[in-house]
Amino acid sequence: MQNKPARLAHFTMKHRTWSILVMAALTIFFAFGLRNVELRTIFSDLLPSDHPYVQTFKDHPNFGSPLTVTIMVKRKDGDIYNVETLNKIWNMTREVDTAPAVDHDQVLSITTEKARYAEATPEGIDAHPIMGDKPPASQADVDEFRRRVEMAPGPRYFLISQDQTATIITATFIERLLDYGETFAFLQALVERERDADHEVYMAGQPALTGWVYYYQSQMLWIFGVTLVALVVSLALYMRNVIGVVVPLAASTVVAIWGFGFVGWLNLPIEPLIMVVPLLHVARSFSHCVQFIERYCEVLYHVKDRRKAAEISLGVMMVPGTLGIVTDAVGLCLIAVAPIPVIERLAIFCGFWAFMLVPTNVFLAPLMLSYLPTPRNILKITGRAGDGGIHVKIRNGLRVLSTWTYGKRARFTSIAVLLVAGFSIYQTLHIKIGNPVEGSNLLYNDSEFNIAVAKINDHFPGLNTLELVLEAKDPINPNRVARQAHTIETMMRIEYFLEKQPVPPVATLSFGDYLPEANRIFAGGNPKWAPLDPTDEATSAAVGAVMLGTSPKAFLHVTDFEQQNATVSLWYKDNTQETVDQALEQARAAIAFVGEDHPEFRVRLATGTIALQQSVNDAVEHYHWIILGLLNLAMFASCAYAYRSAVAGLMLLVPVNLSNFFLMAVMVSMDIGLDVNSLPITAIGIGVGIDYGIYLLSRICEEYQGHKQYDKAIYASVATTGKAIFFTATIMLFGILPWYFLSELKFLADMGLLLVMVMLINMVIALIVVPLLVWVVKPVFMTRDDLIVGEGVDLSLYTTDEAELKGLAPAQ
Repeated sequence: MQNKPARLAHFTMKHRTWSILVMAALTIFFAFGLRNVELRTIFSDLLPSDHPYVQTFKDHPNFGSPLTVTIMVKRKDGDIYNVETLNKIWNMTREVDTAPAVDHDQVLSITTEKARYAEATPEGIDAHPIMGDKPPASQADVDEFRRRVEMAPGPRYFLISQDQTATIITATFIERLLDYGETFAFLQALVERERDADHEVYMAGQPALTGWVYYYQSQMLWIFGVTLVALVVSLALYMRNVIGVVVPLAASTVVAIWGFGFVGWLNLPIEPLIMVVPLLHVARSFSHCVQFIERYCEVLYHVKDRRKAAEISLGVMMVPGTLGIVTDAVGLCLIAVAPIPVIERLAIFCGFWAFMLVPTNVFLAPLMLSYLPTPRNILKITGRAGDGGIHVKIRNGLRVLSTWTYGKRARFTSIAVLLVAGFSIYQTLHIKIGNPVEGSNLLYNDSEFNIAVAKINDHFPGLNTLELVLEAKDPINPNRVARQAHTIETMMRIEYFLEKQPVPPVATLSFGDYLPEANRIFAGGNPKWAPLDPTDEATSAAVGAVMLGTSPKAFLHVTDFEQQNATVSLWYKDNTQETVDQALEQARAAIAFVGEDHPEFRVRLATGTIALQQSVNDAVEHYHWIILGLLNLAMFASCAYAYRSAVAGLMLLVPVNLSNFFLMAVMVSMDIGLDVNSLPITAIGIGVGIDYGIYLLSRICEEYQGHKQYDKAIYASVATTGKAIFFTATIMLFGILPWYFLSELKFLADMGLLLVMVMLINMVIALIVVPLLVWVVKPVFMTRDDLIVGEGVDLSLYTTDEAELKGLAPAQ
């Protein structure tokens, strides 16, 4: 009596024409969704939606907005006080103000009206923009401009470098209108055009960073094309027949159309940086197909009929193949527990793609095999040609390897595995969360962006701010909390506390910093009038003096339009994790110093680039372990159910987790931090490991039914199923390793190397640890007769000889 997989395999092959037509119809349906596929970054989707820092950012997006570009113009010889440089700044500022999606109210340079000076005159207070309504045309105009700068302490410190050789232009962009590619192309063209023999021009900021990712997108797609060609060439060289190339390529193409078409129909944008994950799915599809083709060729050696061989192979491989794919897919879906929208979309996109490997790899592959011509080199593939070809060499090498997993040698292998496990776990404890370098780890240190970050940080307070928000408790009632004496006093106390720290921020700024100078000028210019009286009336008068002749929009970086909410901005030289941790620790201490809750307002921690980076790091660190735990639980449950044994579930978890710890150790040695971009790779690595483990353990179970000895079952399984595992891992090496040498995007190069390590680590661990565990544990479940996973087929019922293989009967 046939078991359920065998009956389903028979039904599928009996109705194979209809099965093919159904899959063709689905492919056409999903193909129409391809027209809606869009690669696009949405900044807010990179942030964890439930984090308090992200909530602060969404409530006060003007304070320390990360969607800000900073352009620095540096004079190579001398200072900026000359007609040529100041005219360049004037013209560049006006052009930046025409950039796509720019917020015109938040463009700032020494040439905008927001950069103002004030002085007391016999007629009253004279407050004007530093540069006026036109750039300097003569040395006299330059000298007057310089005099005005000396009377404007804010612009003098934040907009002009201390050595007076550089100045900056900042512009904030509106997220709902922002097309990173378009805006970056506009600004980068401006930067390149304005560089000349006398001036260096640098651009940094999150929109610029994402723009560089978009810039390298075409190169990324080209490299992916190289990878696909390398994978196909590897298949052709290894298989040397039609089925070995056509089946994996066709099945992978079909599932790719389904995956991309699915998100196209849902209108979900795809983050460019996660495109490595879909490419890995293509490689996983190749892997499953190779496993199937190897088994098909083994069966075909005994069975004359291609259709019957495909049916038998489907019946044998259905359960382990489906189990491996489903556990892999569940792992990808589980990353959605991290409340980061881009990760949630990735889980939907790649989770669906992974599940669709079941119909396209488990069922479509044997359907195609039943139609395609018989491979002429079946004796070589099965190692029965009597020569020393590549298949024989791989088989013999794996047979030697397998002898270290059973018998007396197993004790030495066990000691080595325990030492590797201990070292890996120790190294994993040192994994860095977040960004380990100044600038961005997405790009190389000598990239134009990272050089720009370093240069701007050398001349100015920096690009990275932490914002402590003083938020009105009653936003409906316009009581102008930011104009009250207690609010201003709290701001000043926060700044005082932080500036007295052993390692203070590079700079601090609040609305309160503008008031003493305004109070002095308003009182006739005498320095003794600079300190404010601690009354609301005196504070309000100073605010009035600050606002004289300008718009409240000029102060949107420190207070909102109604002066209901305000911020204390803290600048830091870099955004390495050490700096981020120290900044937040000091900020918490400052809030404890002044108190979080006040009668009219509360002090909220925090927003700005420092806080938002930490929000992502917190989510990754927290949910990484939750995802890992859920993955283990899901894999244990599914494998224990499939093998009808908890021991089987535990045995498969050991190599998977060992591989994961070893991968983490490799990341530590490569100085790759665990972040929102690398988190999916670790989840995929676990999926790869469970695939290899399931295929090999199932084959050992199957071989045990015939040999009734653990050592012989291990020896036979590692040489057969292990050969397919070895091949799929090595073709990934040849396909993905070029990323490391070809990509100018460091992230892609690092991920290429990391994915190669994922494949190699999981291959080695699977080929050694799985059979070693079988030998050490000698699980009882393998002796049962009712196993579905690992149930073999008696091929002795089918007879053939070497001559008959040259003319196998056509499919019926």
